[in-house]
Amino acid sequence: MTEGKSSGGVQSVERVFDLLNIITSSGGESSLSELATKAELPLPTIHRLLRTLVYLGYVRQLPSRSYALGPGLIRLGYTASLQMGAFAQPVLKNLADRLGESANMAMLDGHMVVYVGQAQSTHSMRMFTEVGRRAHTHDTGVGKAILATLPESQVISIVSSMGMPTPTRKSIGSMDDLLADLATVRERGYAIDDEEQEIGVRCFSMAVPNAPTPTAISVSGPVSRVDWNFGERAVPQLREAAAELSAQFTSGS
Repeated sequence: MTEGKSSGGVQSVERVFDLLNIITSSGGESSLSELATKAELPLPTIHRLLRTLVYLGYVRQLPSRSYALGPGLIRLGYTASLQMGAFAQPVLKNLADRLGESANMAMLDGHMVVYVGQAQSTHSMRMFTEVGRRAHTHDTGVGKAILATLPESQVISIVSSMGMPTPTRKSIGSMDDLLADLATVRERGYAIDDEEQEIGVRCFSMAVPNAPTPTAISVSGPVSRVDWNFGERAVPQLREAAAELSAQFTSGS
């Protein structure tokens, strides 16, 4: 096949990313027939592209002969997520300065959330989450904010695959309770972790629209300071920060 260009780009590169996006949207695994149907490409072309991706480690072939995302993408994804955190740092710092509590950004990474950015509170007693830390979705503010943006079938798949540990007596421990909580999150527009991950810590969180991958930001701190009056101040600030980040992601700036 002669390499060409489409929409100003190299056609073969576009086709590679089409295949990766198809595998991703299928939950990380696709059969050859599914790839051929969705990509609308000849089988010889798909075979050639997949062989290259397998060789480079970005795709792997399973015993079932289906194709899955490969380990080579992990390094790229991790580095990209850290870059996104650095990109958002000025917004997070502004949020922390305005509210006086730690601000975080997290992204969905597989079936868990990973914290990719943080601006710390100046208080000696504060919420501290290490950048790079992975956490469950059902008992974190950022996790629930992200889950609320996803279809119910995907929520059930994500949470069921990891289980629902209850680190505190206030943690959500059943799927029915989680789905009910997510309905409330959608209605009010933000999520609350009310001592569900750690006793004594409360978190208000909001999803970032138009992010390249499901993303949320949050403000967290001890319940003695992060009370419901704090939440009334925090929610508009979170909404403003999420809109600012969304605009930056959309514009590519």
